[in-house]
Amino acid sequence: MTTEGSTPQEQCSTGIQGAPAWYTEEQIVRAVPAERARRLLEATLRSGFRPEDDPARSNVPAGEGHLLLMPSVIGDWAGIKVASVSPGNPERDLPRIQATYMLMDSATLSRRALLEGNVLTTLRTPAISAVATDYLAPKEATKLVVFGTGPQALAHIAAFAEIRSFTEVVVCGRTPRKVDAAVDYARTLGLAARSGDASEVRDADVVVCTTSAAEPLFDGALVPDTACVVAMGSHEPRFRELDSALMGRAQVVVEDRATAMREAGDVIQAVADSSLHEDSLVDLADVVTGAVAPDETRPRVFKCVGMSWQDLVVAVGVVDPNA
Repeated sequence: MTTEGSTPQEQCSTGIQGAPAWYTEEQIVRAVPAERARRLLEATLRSGFRPEDDPARSNVPAGEGHLLLMPSVIGDWAGIKVASVSPGNPERDLPRIQATYMLMDSATLSRRALLEGNVLTTLRTPAISAVATDYLAPKEATKLVVFGTGPQALAHIAAFAEIRSFTEVVVCGRTPRKVDAAVDYARTLGLAARSGDASEVRDADVVVCTTSAAEPLFDGALVPDTACVVAMGSHEPRFRELDSALMGRAQVVVEDRATAMREAGDVIQAVADSSLHEDSLVDLADVVTGAVAPDETRPRVFKCVGMSWQDLVVAVGVVDPNA
């Protein structure tokens, strides 16, 4: 992850004694658009990096919510994202999640850059979802069903449009105004989009869940065996977007088995009620490298919670155009 012939110190605009460069949301998106984020994450998995080597995320209660501390080290680079999660913030017209990222070189652990952290999450989450979906979804997929209307829903629509030629995008949400806005956004991408409800999963090729729901969003028995389902909305054991009926009959792919068993409520609850067995979970790295083949005889579920290495890979991509 270092440009040939250069060091992390030389790739950033500051030296060891200087103040680190600050990268805004606009600069980050310009440097690493959705498609490049997907390619960076896929290349990292193909390189032999194993997500289970990533340090566990720390969850610290704070005020009315909690803080997430997300460190990672890969090669010449190290970094940490500090994110705050305050469930009551939307009522204050503030983001539910706020974050800042500090990028360092791994040799000296000196600060090389500071980056707006929310946009890193907005980039890397749909990017890792798109990596998984590109391997797990039918190549001829035409119908995408999206649960949720927030930034992640929009980012997933854009990221998935890069890997499949969808002729129908259906948005499901609780607030008509927000659903209409998401539909309008999909149309700006040249996609045929409309609103719908949970029954739309019955003939979906790809389903993506981007909500903060605590209970399953739809009846998993309706999902066809040919479909790929992505659930990324929760990272807490008591929350889930998918029911045990789906988790029990699907091939379940996760970023890392241990991480999923700590944080992924969809997985934890299905294992607890014996619908799903922990030893049947498949690591995404094994799918990407070809060690495990997608099981096309049943639904494929990708459950992600977001991991520190993904932020680091995208952050390096921002400061190093040749990464």
